[in-house]
Amino acid sequence: MLLIDAGNTRIKWAVPAEDGTGRWLHQGAVARGETASLATVWQQLGLAVARVCVSNVAGQALRETLGSVLTQAFGADVAVEWFASVPERAGLRNGYANPGQLGCDRFAAAIGARSLFPGQELVVATCGTATTIDAVSAEGVFVGGMILPGLGTMATSLALSTAQLPQIEAISPLAQPFADNTVDAIVSGCIAAQAGAIEHALDERRRLAPGRALRCVLAGGAGKVLVPHLRLGDTVLEKVDNLVLIGLYAAMVYSG
Repeated sequence: MLLIDAGNTRIKWAVPAEDGTGRWLHQGAVARGETASLATVWQQLGLAVARVCVSNVAGQALRETLGSVLTQAFGADVAVEWFASVPERAGLRNGYANPGQLGCDRFAAAIGARSLFPGQELVVATCGTATTIDAVSAEGVFVGGMILPGLGTMATSLALSTAQLPQIEAISPLAQPFADNTVDAIVSGCIAAQAGAIEHALDERRRLAPGRALRCVLAGGAGKVLVPHLRLGDTVLEKVDNLVLIGLYAAMVYSG
């Protein structure tokens, strides 16, 4: 089995072990512009793949490119599932008004979070090009969520849209919230906005599900930058890598 998370910036992939432990036998990532190189990578590993599951949020052109790469690597007979949001899968009911409109990566991440922490109230925050913050109930319902620009997207947009502000080349944790230079002030403000959105989502979930223990599942490349700035009270924080891939695996093997 080959699992692929095709995002707007990077394409991540993994081959899970068949022993049900959730271990990855192989895994990797490439920039979106390097998609064609994956065929060579997979062929060099000697992977014998019969099934592929792909979460693709980057559009039809990337889907076509990935399809060609998969055929090149594994032949025309390889079974490819293009993961999509449906009313219910892997024990998770999709509470979107139109279930098909929910981003397939968000649905997969929610399935992944629930597979790791079943029967718990969850807020799933995925911090990438966009930041998505979604609620999953203990009963197994994807309640809904929030979408805002990701940390890097937010900082870059501010710099590009304001003539006197500098470009932000990289974002790293800050030593203090009140910066003494403009670049760090932009970064500090964007971190505060991201952390504040997550904290707001947790507060709202506590209000709507009073008395229940709440767990925050944090994923995505910018998550590690946000961790020191989150004020979560008694909420348990779990930093999870490759949550979409975990969700794809759970969806493929679910037998409940």
